[in-house]
Amino acid sequence: MNYLVAALFGYVLGSIPFGLVITHAAGLGDVRKIGSGNIGATNVLRTGNKKLAALTLLLDGLKGTAAVLIAGMFGPDFALAAGFFAFLGHLFPVWLGFKGGKGVATYIGVLAGLMWKVALVFAAVWIAVAVLFRYSSLAALVAAVVAPIALLLMGYQDYAVVFAVMTVIVIIKHRANISRLMAGTESRIGSKG
Repeated sequence: MNYLVAALFGYVLGSIPFGLVITHAAGLGDVRKIGSGNIGATNVLRTGNKKLAALTLLLDGLKGTAAVLIAGMFGPDFALAAGFFAFLGHLFPVWLGFKGGKGVATYIGVLAGLMWKVALVFAAVWIAVAVLFRYSSLAALVAAVVAPIALLLMGYQDYAVVFAVMTVIVIIKHRANISRLMAGTESRIGSKG
């Protein structure tokens, strides 16, 4: 029963659509009606407001971290369950017909709450790939593949398995980006197209 409570708590917290709430509050309308139609920071950036996009990124990450830290007060297994379901809540929020974001910010937020050292590895890989290739989606995908490997190498097998599942979900959610990367049509960081 305690795991169910942790999972439900994580899901509800993760399902808060900050990108949608923030853009509505700023008078920018429904962020789902522009760009990719997602509620995440990348799509909020398409409104032209970098501050709101940064705030969305921060809050989407923090909801994963908060789920982990609050549930973690009752034990590490509860933290992992709450974090995983916060991630799922962001991807599939019941309030929005199960159509949410792509999960990268919440992924790193959960990772930061559980294993901050691996979150730093994720961030370092993301930055390196982004600087080298200038594709945000590619940077996120590579970093998400590295994270469970890093967890495994550090001896956190249970975390590694859960993050491997999360990575597969992130890859599936990025399938359109992967197609564009392969076709050479994905937008680069800083491009106006």
